[in-house]
Amino acid sequence: MQNIKNIIFDYGNVIFDIDFKIAQASFQKLGITDIENFFAHKGHNQLFDDFETGTISPAEFRAGIRKAANKPDLTDQQIDDAWNSLLIGTIQENQDLLLQVKEKYRTFLLSNNNEIHYNWIIDYLKTTFKINNYDAYFEKAYFSQHIKLRKPNINIFEQVLKENNLNPAETLFIDDSPQHIEGAKKVGLHTLLMTEKPAQLGAFLKANGIL
Repeated sequence: MQNIKNIIFDYGNVIFDIDFKIAQASFQKLGITDIENFFAHKGHNQLFDDFETGTISPAEFRAGIRKAANKPDLTDQQIDDAWNSLLIGTIQENQDLLLQVKEKYRTFLLSNNNEIHYNWIIDYLKTTFKINNYDAYFEKAYFSQHIKLRKPNINIFEQVLKENNLNPAETLFIDDSPQHIEGAKKVGLHTLLMTEKPAQLGAFLKANGIL
């Protein structure tokens, strides 16, 4: 891909496998109905936006789940297990691939995340790959709950561009969510919609001329 000097990666379903259907089934088991409106890939209850921007705490998020399920006795562990059930994992090849990409481009991570998922993922990385975080794999990693902004709002893209002095005309954004792609386009970023599973990330990057 010509003239690209910087790449901003999404995390879920680009580098790391997640499965919304598993989480939907888990929430239904807790007692939540109308699951497609409550939590889905393309849209969800405001509760999730608030949690991803750090507007509410884990305790407040769990209280929201109890209210939605109409089950005040649900334990923190039951709720966390249901919420974390969408997190599948990643592969060593993708970790190695990120280092390879970093040799050619300035690379960044931009993830809509939340405290419960983030803590699970960090523990997973330590246990599975013996790494503490993604500091070595990107110039900088941005998580929505830390910066109080989330995709697809343009202000999150503007912040990443400004803080790192990135020219959008030289910057590529890769995400699996069409609505996030549209947000990135509004600030002039080049975009690629991830159409493969994370296990095929290397082939996807090669097919699109990035490697």
